[in-house]
Order: sequence, then structure tokens, then C-alpha cells
Amino acid sequence: MRTFRRVLAALALGTTMVAAPQTSGQTLRWAECGDGMQCADLTVPIDWKRPDGQKTRVNLARMPARDPSRSLGPLVVNTGGGGATIQDVRSMPAVVSELTTWFDVILVNARSAVSRSDNAIVECARRPPDLTGLILRPGEKSWRAHARANAAYDASCRTAMGTAYAGLTSWQVAHDLEAVRSALGERRLRYLGNSYGTVHGQAYLELFPDRVGRMVLDGVADHTWTSLERWLLDNALTEERQFSRFRDWCAAGCALGGDDAIEVFDDLLARARRTPLPAGNRTVNEREFLVAVREGLTPPAWPRLASALREAADGDATALARLLPPAAEGPGYPHRALMCHDFMPQVPDYLDFLAVESRLRAAAPRIGWIQGRYQVARCLGVRADPSYPPHPPRVRNVPPVLVSIGDTDDNTPNLAAEHMAAQLPGARVVRHGDGHAAYLMQGASGLDTTCLRRYVHDYLTTGTLPPSEARCPGDLIARIPRS
Repeated sequence: MRTFRRVLAALALGTTMVAAPQTSGQTLRWAECGDGMQCADLTVPIDWKRPDGQKTRVNLARMPARDPSRSLGPLVVNTGGGGATIQDVRSMPAVVSELTTWFDVILVNARSAVSRSDNAIVECARRPPDLTGLILRPGEKSWRAHARANAAYDASCRTAMGTAYAGLTSWQVAHDLEAVRSALGERRLRYLGNSYGTVHGQAYLELFPDRVGRMVLDGVADHTWTSLERWLLDNALTEERQFSRFRDWCAAGCALGGDDAIEVFDDLLARARRTPLPAGNRTVNEREFLVAVREGLTPPAWPRLASALREAADGDATALARLLPPAAEGPGYPHRALMCHDFMPQVPDYLDFLAVESRLRAAAPRIGWIQGRYQVARCLGVRADPSYPPHPPRVRNVPPVLVSIGDTDDNTPNLAAEHMAAQLPGARVVRHGDGHAAYLMQGASGLDTTCLRRYVHDYLTTGTLPPSEARCPGDLIARIPRS
């Protein structure tokens, strides 16, 4: 039987990397749609390899430049997340509103939020299973149950999206971006991609190098490792280092007082292995302890994690239990399926994964190793088609791309972002002390004049690149309360 690594390699070699032919340009019909936005739909093929085949739609919204007479033109933005960029910005406009100082900001919903005839976001009848399920319930029986639950979610998304599901890859989304560029009448695409929007950006760089203008990629999801194990290792090592960063932050003052956070963790983990930690009217076992700590390693949660570790060390793990993620409610959405088609069209079987996990444990023995189960849980049981598997980028003759990498970004691991950026010819990297989606989150927090945002704005408006080895402080980290 072929191993999952060989399957991934075979899929990557078999992927068509050339751009499909584009349809003729369309005229966008903008109409007021609330919150100062103007909306339009763009009709595109479900499959760009068959441009005359069935069609679907891409939702767009425009935030006009504050002074139209001084606008530098359109800037296309995808915020990542679940793909519903327009809805994300409606709820938190400050994440991009400063950009209207210079640009008409064009918000693009990715295909994972493809609209129906009534312009509603697609909802899947079944939710995917919780990502922590494979960590909390580690046996083969749970592995198979998780796969069945993911398969049911996948089937419900296929039903909800209908024929449009066949276009659910970033290869197709990159072609949609090219159609957006053409419909806007722009010679080159000026683009800001955050989080999953960086995957669409990576595909665009490969497929349409002669159409690339200025491109900013922030919170980079690395789509370049053909080895799933190596990709998981970047996740594991980043999470392990994140714990060290939390320890360093805490050393300057937190609820742990003068105690070393890693020493407290080690002691509590050893106690949880002997007997579950008391937590009011419940207990916290070893795996629940690991999941709770992982949830607390996102920088905004650091004060809660420090307090929870202090209280657990003093005999009450109730606050740790509260860090465990609650069971998700409501409908599912297709974005997880898109991620699987792009990153994990094939998932290892149970025994293969145990071998991988043993190597992850050796490399990241405290907390990082559980990232293997956390990431594989996304796609176990999801069908492989359609697929756009990871591969080394084939990028030539593109303008310099600005890549923002956060020291405390464990959502899209900073080690993975470094790996991707090193493969983009001429890319300029600005490193900073903040975490995931730092550019957007600084804007949402009213931090308009930070080092990172100045570099991004200078590049987008004038093409000025940051100096080599540019580094910015953690402006959001500095605002985290220590108690």
C-alpha cells in the first residue's frame, strides 16, 4: 500500500499548473448595499478548465476611496477566514477602512462563501467534528468515527453547493481573481491577502505572473510542502516555540509571579498523568490539559492562561477547564473542505499517522506534537476531489512581494511562512512581534501608525520596500494586560 507521502507527491506531479483560458471581460454593475459599500456579482465558470461550462458567481463589494479624485485605483482584499471577506469587514470595518485613504478597496468573497441566487452564504447541513476530537479521544475507534463525521459534513457541503462544489480549490479562486482584475479594467492586480487569502495569492503568482502588481501576504499559510509530515512539523515546532514565547512574556510579570511557566506546565502535566486535576465539579485529564494550554497560547489569551496555570498549580483547574473550546453550534460552512482540497487531499491511515506522531513528539515533546492530530482532524474523511495539492512554487518574473511574518503567529505557523517566503524570488519580508492577521488586527485596535502598517502602506502606495531584514515590534503584544 502506498504511503500518504507518496500519494501526495503523485497528486502534486499530476496537477496541471498552467493557467486556464479566461472568459471575455465583464462589466461590473455596482449597487449600494449598506455600510457604505457598493456590491456586485461576477459570473465565472465553475471550472476554469472548461470556461464554457456551468457558471457560478463571485460576490464583490467596493469601499470607495475617501477622495475619488486622488484614488490610486482598486486594491483587491481577501481576509481569509471562512472566505466571507465582505461579511467579515461589515462586522469590523476598521480592519481595512484606512486603505480607503488611497484606494477603492475591493472585497472578494472566496468560493467557500459562494452565493446562491438569493446572495446568502452557503451553509452545510452538517457541522464538521471538533478539531480537538482526535486529541481528546486518541484511539483507532475514535479515529474512524471522526472520519465518518467529516465525511457526512463533506457530503452535506456538496449537496448545499451543488455543481459549484467542483470548483472548490485555490486554483479556481486564483482564476476568479484574474477575472476580477479584468473586470476592474486594471493592467495588473494589486492585492492584499490575509491568512487563507495568502493561498489564493500564491496560486495567482504562479498562474498569472505577468499580471501581478503589488502584493502583500500577511499571516501566510504555506502551500509549498509536498510532505504532509514536514508541514505538520512546522506546525508542531511553531507551537512549541510559542510556549517559550509565552514563558518569556510571563517572566516580565504575570499571574504566575516569579514561577517559570514551563516548569509549572511540566509539573501539572506530570500530575495530570498520574490522576486528573480537580476542577470544581469536574476534572481535567492529561489530554484536556494539553488542549486547554494550546487554546491559551494565542497571545490575547495569555493572561487567562497564566491565571489558569497559577490556580491549577494551587489545586483548582477550573479556569483551565474553561479554556477548553465549547462544542460548536449552528451550521457548517464549506471553507474546511476548501482547505482539505488545497492542503490534505490525502490523509494518512491510522497506523501511518501514529508513526508520524512519534516523530512529532520527539521534535516538540511538550505541546507542539498535538498539532499533528489537530491539523489532520480537519480533513480525515473528506473526499480528495477536487484537489490542488501543495507543491514547490513555480514563480518567475514577478515584482517583489511583501510578506509579513509574526513571531507569535501560531495560527499560520511563522516557520511555515518563512519557508514559503524563501521560495519567492525577490520577496521582501518584514518580521514583527505580533501574531496572526497583525495588519488587520492592528487596524481594528485603532493602531493606525504602527511600524508594520507604515511598511505595508508605503509599499502599496509607492512601491517602496522595507529595508532588508526589517523588523517591527509587537504593538498588539505590548497592549496585552499582564493580569
